[in-house]
Amino acid sequence: QIQLVESGGGVVQSGGSLRLSCAASGFILADYAVGWFRQDPGKEREAVSCITSSGGRTNYLDSVKGRFTASRDNAKNTVYLQMNSLNPEDTAVYYCAASPKSVPFYADYNYWGQGTQVTVSS
Repeated sequence: QIQLVESGGGVVQSGGSLRLSCAASGFILADYAVGWFRQDPGKEREAVSCITSSGGRTNYLDSVKGRFTASRDNAKNTVYLQMNSLNPEDTAVYYCAASPKSVPFYADYNYWGQGTQVTVSS
């Protein structure tokens, strides 16, 4: 069964850190670029970061640059999102998604996780 499962969300105070994990099963995550997305109720889903299949290239939403870092451990079939200096505007459900394209657009993501809630209190 093909699955992506996020974990690591929670409640943290402003300025704190969390590390999200995205674990894949049923397919080889190393063959896929992985994106992180977030969505707050009433808002559109936005792309936060993307990491290529090799991990050699990453890109980030402007508002998280310098605070968030995507990485991957292909031996563990897992991708991570380290989030530092969190602020209340980062509060959202965070999703990971996998795409076979090297530079995927939103529609290119085949597999999605169920999401993990991140809440940052002021």
